[in-house]
Amino acid sequence: MPAVEGRGVPNVALLTHEGRHVRFQDDLVRDRLVVVNMMYANCTNLCPPGTANLLRVQELLGPRVGRDVFMYSLTLQPAIDKPLDLRRYMAKFGVKPGWTFLTGEPDHVELLRLRLGFYSLDALADSDLKQHTGMLRIGHAGRDRWSMVPALAAPDQIVNSIASYI
Repeated sequence: MPAVEGRGVPNVALLTHEGRHVRFQDDLVRDRLVVVNMMYANCTNLCPPGTANLLRVQELLGPRVGRDVFMYSLTLQPAIDKPLDLRRYMAKFGVKPGWTFLTGEPDHVELLRLRLGFYSLDALADSDLKQHTGMLRIGHAGRDRWSMVPALAAPDQIVNSIASYI
């Protein structure tokens, strides 16, 4: 398992797909119900079907996204994926408002990846970007309550998991 010092959700600086500077804990997560996944813009394996599935989840949640439920996709390639790349990726899939895509300094993204549990215990698999975890982290940092579900689970199953936090 990768070494991860400290506990809790780190308050690292990130950049949204709109180019807005945010702090993960203070601006995005604190006292909110969040759904977080990892992706990267040029992925051809897990990301496209995962994003398409999450789009169905977004549609099922309707106007709750961005109001009661906050969806965040964090790039695994922050040195490559800049806000424009994330906006293009979103447009390609027809992502609707209320879902935020994020990039940042590589060490900040890596800390988030590890602290949120997006890693494999198999070091070789963890180092292979094409084998990145296809999971969603659902949680409420203010309640210190977190769970994970597969990003390719049935959309209604994901919505039910999210609803258990409301």
